[in-house]
Amino acid sequence: MPMRNGSLAATGERLASFSGPAGTDRLVRWLATNGVQIVLWVLAAALIIRFVNWGLARYAQRIDREFEGSDLIVRTETTKHRRALVEVVGWTVIGIVVLVAGLQVLMALGLPVTSLVGPGAVLGAALGFGAQRVVQDLLAGFFIVTEKQYGYGDVVELTLTGGSDATGTVEDVNLRVTKLRASDGEVVTVPNGQIVKSTNLSKDWARAVVDIPIPAEADIGQVNEILGRVGAEFFSDRNMHRLLLDAPAPLGVTDLELDSMTVRMVARTLPGKQFEISRALRARIIRALARAGITIAPGRDVLSGSTPPTGLEPSETRGDA
Repeated sequence: MPMRNGSLAATGERLASFSGPAGTDRLVRWLATNGVQIVLWVLAAALIIRFVNWGLARYAQRIDREFEGSDLIVRTETTKHRRALVEVVGWTVIGIVVLVAGLQVLMALGLPVTSLVGPGAVLGAALGFGAQRVVQDLLAGFFIVTEKQYGYGDVVELTLTGGSDATGTVEDVNLRVTKLRASDGEVVTVPNGQIVKSTNLSKDWARAVVDIPIPAEADIGQVNEILGRVGAEFFSDRNMHRLLLDAPAPLGVTDLELDSMTVRMVARTLPGKQFEISRALRARIIRALARAGITIAPGRDVLSGSTPPTGLEPSETRGDA
């Protein structure tokens, strides 16, 4: 504490020496040395930060150009993880630059940094209690990136503390937050520390699921035959074939009620394409059943969706070929 009071007193005397005509020369000398040093540190930090941001933007543009100019339908897992990692490294560099420049400016102002160790420890402890969520967000973001849970362009479903959910396409992921673009165009910002469970709907491969409710008196053998024929024709369609990993196939009856039963049809797709496949497949199934005189069970809807993807060997993923 006496050291701190002494440094403050010395700083006050130095500022007082600048007042009056006699201190003009000292002020000019200080501006020519320490003042220029401060300006140089601030300018250097600003230039480095601007260069890092420029580099991040250029890298993102290059990745987008390479993807648009390639024959790939979806981004590879390596590309998505690399982009997320570059973003994290960039923001870490910016934080280090700001810290170093701030310390150098304090030293140029004549404030001994060593005298701030004691007050800094007290302030750090106070901030530690008040900023526990920030630390939690940073740690959670670190593991999200290193474990490759999801990356830029992935379609994810996040379960948050409190039971709420957030679903959308990942537009940005860093150590602090994850930004999602929802289906209605809204950008949802989720602190990483609030994520309890993350479901990646576009990792390696996905599965499109279509549930068809039909009347209980319908011939299930005929229905399965129609669905099998629809799946074969769907797989042979050039526009759909490039999004599929295998032909859609019926799984039989999955639900039975008094006046209706539900038949399920599934298909493996490229990452993130299960929703597009589900919509197109649902329309073809309805038309095929209508031509055969089989109607949808009254009061029921044809449901479509997806199941969480599981592991797949890289050689089996059409998008990585």
